[in-house]
This record gives sequence, C-alpha cells and structure tokens, in this order.
Amino acid sequence: MACYFAGAVVARVGDEMSGPALMLTGYAVTGSASEASALLAGITVAAAAGGPVLGAVLDRQRRPGRLLAAALVLYATGLVVILLALGRLPFTVTVPIAVLTGLPGPALSGGWTGQLPRVVPGDRLPRANALDAMTFGMASLSGPVLAGGLAEVSGASTAVVASAALIGCAAPAAWALPARCARVRRAQPGSLIGDLAAGTRVIVRNPRLARATLASVVCCAAQGMLTACVPLLGERVLGGAGRGALLLSCTAGTALVANAVLARFPQHIAPESIIRAAALIQGGAFALAATGRPAVLVLALLLAGIGEGPQLTALFAVRHREAPDRLRSQIFTTGAGLKVTAFAAGAAIGGPLATWSLPGTLAAAAALAACAVPVLFAVPLRAGEAAEESSRLD
Repeated sequence: MACYFAGAVVARVGDEMSGPALMLTGYAVTGSASEASALLAGITVAAAAGGPVLGAVLDRQRRPGRLLAAALVLYATGLVVILLALGRLPFTVTVPIAVLTGLPGPALSGGWTGQLPRVVPGDRLPRANALDAMTFGMASLSGPVLAGGLAEVSGASTAVVASAALIGCAAPAAWALPARCARVRRAQPGSLIGDLAAGTRVIVRNPRLARATLASVVCCAAQGMLTACVPLLGERVLGGAGRGALLLSCTAGTALVANAVLARFPQHIAPESIIRAAALIQGGAFALAATGRPAVLVLALLLAGIGEGPQLTALFAVRHREAPDRLRSQIFTTGAGLKVTAFAAGAAIGGPLATWSLPGTLAAAAALAACAVPVLFAVPLRAGEAAEESSRLD
C-alpha cells in the first residue's frame, strides 16, 4: 500500500506539473494564449482513444503494473520530445507529437486507481479510495506550484523537464504492483476488440456508471475552460502569467482538505449526492471568478476545490462499486480518457474565447458545470434502482 501511494503521488505530481508547464512554455515560445491552449489540448485529447485500449490490455495482464511502468516511461519521454520540438519545428508538427504523447496518459489516473482493490483488503477499500483521491489533490496542490515556481526562477522549459523526471521516477513503483489473482483471470480470454466492446457496454448500460461518468465529463470540460484562462488571469489580475498557475493550487488545497474529511467518514454520504452538490459548487465558483477582482478570484478558486475534490472521490466510489473486476481497469481508464478529453475540449474552446472575453469564458464555464446536474437525471435508473438510491440518499 505504501508503494502504491508513493508511486501515485510522484506520478500525479509530475502529471499536474506537465499541463501548466506546457501551457507556460507554449505561451513563452509563441506569445499566443490560443496556441498554448492548443498544445495542452493536444496532449490530452488522445486520452479518449488511449484510455479504453490501455485499460483493456491491463485487464488481460498477469502483471498489469509492468505495463503501467512502460506507459509512464513513454509519457515522460514524450514530454521531453515536445519540449525539444517547440521553437525548432513548426507548431503544426508539435501538436501531433503532443497528441501521440497523450495516448498513455490515462495510466497516471484510471490505470493506477484500477489496481487499488488488489492492494488493499475489501473492508478497507472505501477509506483507501478516499486516500487515493487525495493523491490527486496533493498533486494538484504541489504540481502547479512547482511548475509556476520553476517557470519564474529557471524558465518554463525547466518545469517541463522536472515533470517528465517525476513521472519517470514512478515507474519502479508501478512495476512492483501486485499480480492479478489467478482465479480472476479468464482461462481463455477473448479478443481485445471484444473486451473493449464489453467494457463500453458496462458503462453505457449501467445507469449509475453512466450518470457519474457523464456528470464528471461535463465538469471536466468546464475545468478545462478555466485552465485555459489561467495565463491571462495571472497576467491581467495578478501581474504575471506564471502566477496564474499558482491559482490552481488554491483549488487543489481545498480539494485536499475536503477529501481528508471524506477519508475520515467515507460511507456517511451517498456518492451520487456528492457528485450533484459538487457540480453546483464548481459552477458558483467559476461565476465568482468572472468578477476579475484578485481577492474574489482567490476565493472562487478555493471554493472550486471544495466541489472538485469530493466529486472525484465519489466518482471513484461509484466505479469501484459498479465495475466488474475483470473489466475494472478498462472502466477506470475509459472514464479517465473521457474526462481528459473533455478537459482538452474545454481548454481548446476556452483559449480563443478567453482572448476575446475573459469574463465571458469564465461565465460559460460556470454554466457548463451547472449543467452536470440535469445531465445526471437524463439517464433513467432501472426498475428498483430508483428506490434503492432514494434509501441510500436517506
């Protein structure tokens, strides 16, 4: 368990550094917020394709940790290649390199979390799940700080190198993750395409998984729009583009505190209730950020973390509860890929919009996050599930 969490923290800190570092590097090289957001979108958009395939292959491995280790090394190498390409190759060539780099990206999120049930006993899984979500909060807190600090002191390119180094350092911990239990492995596994279809059917046909996945995807798109605004917020409100990355640490700090509370009481609130409330909190926070006042902006980012952190914990709880073990990794990586791609779409849209109107982009992000609540009810529950959910909420 210690090896699992140590590797998760190191890998996820590097991952959270990579986004702001690439944004700041792209902005420094090109001088365009639109092109900087396109670079971030490029490295994240491929996750939708890479996530399901990576998860399906992980579910077929006797030692899935070794494949995770290889994915981490590939991701770290890709970050260095992007850095070398910026300013030396045309930007239209650099973006496809970022897309290829993003293919193994879900290994750092869903691929790792999908191994958690093999690390801890079943009765400790709810608490371990909350702690696992806290690693995202810890990474989100320290990653942007490190990226912004290194960018201010040594340049944005140094932050990209540091993020790649951290991700690569997590590979030994991934390699050491436990092997899959022999009785769980199928004696005659079907084709990879068949496994991909089976995992997709589980997500689509299980209303609770579908609801949680859709709501998280909508919120991630709103978060991507906010992130695309970060360089301009730092430059116009805080006096420096590099300081904008530090704003993301405000969100991560309150997310970490909120998840720490959930780790103490992991089964006291239904995950579905948390997902709904978290979407509304994020919508209100993004609306506050549109005011453009420094103190209100910091308060808004702090409030956003209160919604963002518990929502991730609740999403993991739903996935662990509803996913069959033989498809668990695929469901986690598919969900992670969809979220990352939604984030990329939000960032790609938010960059040009922010150049045109920064307050308008933040207001659009607020409206989008709030839309996650009606999305939850757009997927009807099966017969008997509605009554079960009502009793769980009670």
